[in-house]
Amino acid sequence: MTNKDIKKTIIKLLSNLGTESEVRKYLTRFSDPKVPSFAIIKIGGAIIQKDLDNIVSAISFIQEVGLTPIIIHGAGPQLNQKLDEHGIKTQFVDGKRVTTTDVLHIARKVFIRENQKLATTFQSANIDATPLTNGLFNCRLSDQKLGLVGEIKSISLDLIQEVLNRGSVPIIAPLGETDSGQIVNINADSATFALAEAISPYKIIFLTETGGILDQNDKIIPVIHLKNDYANLIQNDWLHSGMLFKLQQIKNILDCLPQSTSVSITSPRLLAKELFTHQGSGTLIKNGESIHCYESWKDVDHKAITNIIDTSFGKKLHGNYFNETNLSKLYLTDGDKGLAIITEDYSIPYLDKFCVNPNVKGEGIGTSLWKRVIKENTKLFWRARKSNPINAFYRNNADGFQNGETWCVYWIGDIEPHEIPNCIEWAQQKKPNVGYRYES
Repeated sequence: MTNKDIKKTIIKLLSNLGTESEVRKYLTRFSDPKVPSFAIIKIGGAIIQKDLDNIVSAISFIQEVGLTPIIIHGAGPQLNQKLDEHGIKTQFVDGKRVTTTDVLHIARKVFIRENQKLATTFQSANIDATPLTNGLFNCRLSDQKLGLVGEIKSISLDLIQEVLNRGSVPIIAPLGETDSGQIVNINADSATFALAEAISPYKIIFLTETGGILDQNDKIIPVIHLKNDYANLIQNDWLHSGMLFKLQQIKNILDCLPQSTSVSITSPRLLAKELFTHQGSGTLIKNGESIHCYESWKDVDHKAITNIIDTSFGKKLHGNYFNETNLSKLYLTDGDKGLAIITEDYSIPYLDKFCVNPNVKGEGIGTSLWKRVIKENTKLFWRARKSNPINAFYRNNADGFQNGETWCVYWIGDIEPHEIPNCIEWAQQKKPNVGYRYES
């Protein structure tokens, strides 16, 4: 079987997770020759211990479709075990390991061993991989209290690029050197972010046991748009310790990178689904677009609004829409990528339009927009044609719904039970103001 045939087969397999158009869209985006590597993948030590088979499958999958990631790994649990075996006690300052000469001696051996283990395992699975354990990170000592811990000053990108040019996967250990030649321990997350800042990849990926950031109910948060969600998230007691610190680091690095860069936290088993489908699997973190709220049609560009709606649904908005629709609130994202229109055409607020440009599906804009709308409106009802492809989303997020012959009607919030039948009747009989296949 040729490489071209293998790629076609892989695309068909990926299409079981999403549509083929989704898969090809992401493959095209990730294959941009102007980006040195489409992704930096950080693999934690615990994942290497417990889930190596799925790591191998995921990386093999990625390489078969012609993509080459950069891998940085940790080895925390392995280091703890070896230190215990040698009777070396470790101190921590603000949750960070103090690296003494004795700790560094063990750490260097552990990191090199785990690096070689990954490379050998990949190579045995026909993945072209190159171990890199030194010569990459030029460092200064981070903090005297932490001992021999390095803060990265510069990175030998030429060495990494040389490996990538061969189509080989660089596997990088978290070790660096100072100008004086002193070997230093580097936090693997910090190394990941430093490398990301240097090359601006499309994706920064963390493979973890949880498969994402968990909410207060231990469920994965699918999307975090930092501009809209960060301030509220970090105030929650359930977001703490390592994950809080990681989210803070992610915000700092995304603030320095192009808008196109995103971070995914997922599991090895579901990495392909996270990368190549709109639905994803894990937590997608982006800087995101700000969402602005308007209460008058006079304050917005009618052509821009019309263009979003026409592009999203594929047919034309009626020309008299703005004159005949009593606007309550319009939520509009930066870049005119998505909008929600709430009207005062009925005594209870009615969600007349909710749409996202199809070119940005999978970026979490719809989820972020929905969160804002629900947060600021105590009650809403809306309708969608029975053939609307996002009815499943509406059902999952509504407090109730009723299917009609043409329309499904949904409601959410503190609508009184006796008000619901009238809402349904009004929505079912409302004259369409657009010529769409789908209307919401």
